[in-house]
Amino acid sequence: MNKEIKRSPLFYVGDKYRLMRQLLDLFPQEINSFYEPFAGGGTVFLNIKANKYFLNDIDKHLVNIHKLLISNAKNPENFFEDVEKIIHKYKLSHSYKKDIVPDSLKKEFKKTYYARFNKEGYEKLRICVNKNKKNDPLILYILLIYGFNRMLRFNGGGKFNLPVGNVDFNKNVVNALNNYFDFVIDKKIKFTIKDFRKFFEKNEYSKNDFVYIDPPYIITSSEYNKLWNEKAETDLLNLIDELNKKGVKFALSNVTHYNGSKNDLLIKWMKKYKVHNIKSNYISYHNNGKKKIKEVLITNY
Repeated sequence: MNKEIKRSPLFYVGDKYRLMRQLLDLFPQEINSFYEPFAGGGTVFLNIKANKYFLNDIDKHLVNIHKLLISNAKNPENFFEDVEKIIHKYKLSHSYKKDIVPDSLKKEFKKTYYARFNKEGYEKLRICVNKNKKNDPLILYILLIYGFNRMLRFNGGGKFNLPVGNVDFNKNVVNALNNYFDFVIDKKIKFTIKDFRKFFEKNEYSKNDFVYIDPPYIITSSEYNKLWNEKAETDLLNLIDELNKKGVKFALSNVTHYNGSKNDLLIKWMKKYKVHNIKSNYISYHNNGKKKIKEVLITNY
């Protein structure tokens, strides 16, 4: 498959970008409606050809960013103008247009100069979003792009609390945004903000529909996995069994083994379906070392 893989402009944690070629080779060729209960950053749907897209995530901030981007697809110039106003106001780096980081800073902090340069402006912008309880999706998107590990993270009081990252609004971000705008402009896409159980409840499936499921992984250590537990895992696997009984094609991404832990619940359940091994490139953000991980794609077709 020589098709260029599109990457979500959210560059989100858990992004399937590097695995996409492997996954696409295992996905159905013909898809009527595409369903994704854990859409995340959106890299998967951006690489799927379907007649309709039903996308969902429990994170309202994430979904609101997607809705903002989709609403700007017909006039991206306006979107970039709005972004630039904020970038200039808070004096953030923007190498896609101009490199404004001083050489002295680059010499002193060879590996972290973007974080050093953007820290002050980023923290002022973070204060701005936390004062305004509406959580403007445009400001959240910019905080995401300049934030550590490109995540959306809020404390118990609902305050955005991600520190600045060593990142920049660069050409990769602009290219990813333009690819996103090009893709969504003529598509029938519906985004919802629901618990996955509610999402499955509402859907009626027809021939050639396809459900791709990439839930939090119960045995890995990512930030967004903290909300996931054995009850959620069991409920999800039971719902997938229901899909199978209805004759709906599904694919489930998950990991069976991770750094000495194994997901016994999943290992037992998946025996009734087809299991494809995925070559994973998972890197821990805590020590940047490659992890011992066994990633799988489980399908019923």
